[in-house]
Amino acid sequence: MAAACVVKSIDHVVLTCKSIPATVEFYTKWLGMKHDVFTSSKDPGIERHALLFGSQKINLHQHGKEFEPKAQNVMPGSADLCFITDDPVEDVLKALKADKVDVLEGGQVVDRTGARGVIRSVYVRDPDLNLVEISNYK
Repeated sequence: MAAACVVKSIDHVVLTCKSIPATVEFYTKWLGMKHDVFTSSKDPGIERHALLFGSQKINLHQHGKEFEPKAQNVMPGSADLCFITDDPVEDVLKALKADKVDVLEGGQVVDRTGARGVIRSVYVRDPDLNLVEISNYK
């Protein structure tokens, strides 16, 4: 059977949050994302929130007030995300530690396998306890 299509890239993903303001603060402060407030063409009376970076975005849903359609079993803290940065990951680690952010994996940079090869990564948790990996390709 032939595929229905060939996927080119990811446009956006959705995070379900306990607190949209806390999530926005984390991702804008630590990962340099931009906060975007917009309305849906489906319901222009409803304010929506997203985090923009590169040519992608993360839409944010408030837990208990998710937008339809949505994933079947939404829950804050169930995501595992990896972001690629051009900044040296060692500098990212230093900045996180300087501000007392809890860095996982023994507070060290670790080698992992990314979509295009070996990456060097730092792991932290966001306000909903999602796993956030910040990486560079080797």
